[in-house]
Amino acid sequence: MPPRELYIDRLRVVMTALVILHHTSIVYGAIGGWFWREINPSSTPAGRLLILFCTTNQAYFMGFFFLLAGYFTPLSLERKGYARFLVDRFLRLGIPLLAFGLLLGPLTAAIVTAFEGHGFWPTFAYLWNHKEFINGPLWFAQALLIFSLAYCAWRKLFGSPLTQSGRTPNPIPNNLWWLLGALAVGAFALLIRQWVPVGVNVIGLQLGYFSSYIFLFVLGIAAWRYNWLQQLSWQNSRWWILGLILTWTSMPAAIIVAAALNGPGKSNFSGGLSWTAIFYAFWEPFVAWGLIAAWLLLFRKYFNQPSGTWTWLSRRAYAVYIIHPPILVAITTFLLHSWAAPALIKFASAGSIAIVACWLLSDPLVRLPGLRRIV
Repeated sequence: MPPRELYIDRLRVVMTALVILHHTSIVYGAIGGWFWREINPSSTPAGRLLILFCTTNQAYFMGFFFLLAGYFTPLSLERKGYARFLVDRFLRLGIPLLAFGLLLGPLTAAIVTAFEGHGFWPTFAYLWNHKEFINGPLWFAQALLIFSLAYCAWRKLFGSPLTQSGRTPNPIPNNLWWLLGALAVGAFALLIRQWVPVGVNVIGLQLGYFSSYIFLFVLGIAAWRYNWLQQLSWQNSRWWILGLILTWTSMPAAIIVAAALNGPGKSNFSGGLSWTAIFYAFWEPFVAWGLIAAWLLLFRKYFNQPSGTWTWLSRRAYAVYIIHPPILVAITTFLLHSWAAPALIKFASAGSIAIVACWLLSDPLVRLPGLRRIV
């Protein structure tokens, strides 16, 4: 068995912390769905910075999670077989999804209603009585479970037998293929958003973003099969990374132009065939390819050595992802709401406190005999 690629574990830690900061930014002025917000999105400098931060994250970081998940899927399936693999997926993904929908989601909502003076326990009663299931950020577990089932079905029907599989290194596709992939992902995202705009949930999933999620999950599977992560280099990714200077900066320019043409907050980036919606759909994969390549190269070079601190952080990252909503909401309501400070200061403070608190509170969870196999 090949040695574990430690830098991938480190990347999961950073991306998990980024999820917490992403949700914190929504509290203080970014665009997006969250349990509670203190400041509505606006065209103030702080609001625009937080919106750009949130938009940049959305372009790649959850897709990055799917790529990393896809990367380890073939090996896991081939080692465990179909039955054990699916049992493991239901334990690791299904149980946290149910726990969040039935307990942690209502708990997070109840913290908000208690802070607003509407009571704590009545929220639980209302949600349970009305059979409302809040998947929150565990939509990722829900989607990954669906992807895992789809991969098993495809592998069983059309793929190679588990006993005859292995890694067959092939060169990374050239830039033309990545360009065609970005264009295809953007076009498919635009197509989906004609019926399901960004921000609209279907069975708890924002399908408007799933074009890149599906592509990157499949890419992760191919990356493991053909050993592409080890072959990734500055030479075969430099144009995508350097291209970030143009692609990433084009978003704030587009926001400014759209505000000048249509008025602040009146442009539709979410769906339809407006120029802003078309721009956004194609902007995402071009930014994602560059940022994902940059993160992979940086961490493979500098963070691929054994480290007790990184090992501690990475072992708790999944638990942090699961439990962070009620912790973050409690911090931004009861702890910091009365603090009169600029939005960016509160964002940095709340995000930092939440990251530390989540990792500390996740520590006992990974030590409990019943939970450690799940989280």
